[in-house]
Amino acid sequence: MNSDIKNVAKQNSELLQSRTLLQQFSGVQTADGDGVKLTRIIGSPYLDMLDPFLLLDCFESDDAKDYSGGFPTHPHRGFETVTYLLNGRMRHKDNAGHEGLIESGGVQWMTAGKGILHSEMPEQQQGLMKGFQLWVNLPASAKMSEPVYQEFGPEATALERRTDGTEIRVIAGQTDQGTVGPVVNHYTYPIYMDISLPANSDFEQTLPTQHNAFVYVISGDMTIPLPVLDSENQATDRQASTLMANKLGILTKGQQLLVRSGDNGARFLLIAGQPLDEPVARGGPFVMNTRAEVLQAFDDFRQGNF
Repeated sequence: MNSDIKNVAKQNSELLQSRTLLQQFSGVQTADGDGVKLTRIIGSPYLDMLDPFLLLDCFESDDAKDYSGGFPTHPHRGFETVTYLLNGRMRHKDNAGHEGLIESGGVQWMTAGKGILHSEMPEQQQGLMKGFQLWVNLPASAKMSEPVYQEFGPEATALERRTDGTEIRVIAGQTDQGTVGPVVNHYTYPIYMDISLPANSDFEQTLPTQHNAFVYVISGDMTIPLPVLDSENQATDRQASTLMANKLGILTKGQQLLVRSGDNGARFLLIAGQPLDEPVARGGPFVMNTRAEVLQAFDDFRQGNF
């Protein structure tokens, strides 16, 4: 193979491996629990799910009336809930006697498995409350597993600081510089990072090629460049898709993600996971593989078998 052919192959390989922006979505304003105001980003009429991710909610308010009712006792079966806080605190209790406090920079990764009853209540009545709840599906083989928690305070969630001012809080997965998040998950092998970039800076991250992945811009704006080949198959420039604050961007499949922040910097979530490619049957707080399994979950709940 001569050098020209090698160069063409290399450039084409770069194109195929680079992730770019496939679609972008805004969330839908709604309320859940006891009147908690939130934005539903995944699980809306516009974006039903992104396998294995079933739901993504953002709750944010500095008015206690918008969140003080919290999420009183409710059931779950068949999936995992991931609660990550940027501001405020949330107290969690369940019917098995487990209790925990999620704080700013901390995370609770709860595997509901065969069933759990729990409540999630804000600890403070004044001040900013902001965070995210993500629902991650479980494979059929694990939907009736025993419930389990992975809870980590801000001191236990890895924080990578780079010389250019970039900060990456790693909940799950590993950065290209080797920082590893504390959550271990052998169902969907997730990546969950909270990334803050200074103005006009680049961030690169390797992702498993077949993982479904998305970014959600918390503040600022950013572009996701893609190499552009000229008539001689040389990468001469990069076309870019811009993603603004409060937008979710679904990424194409590929191995490498490059993000460039705007003039005001950018803060965003990067979340990826291995798709399960299984049937999904939903019934409110229950996510199973068949409608019959959902009906059984409702019956078990009514019978007090959680």
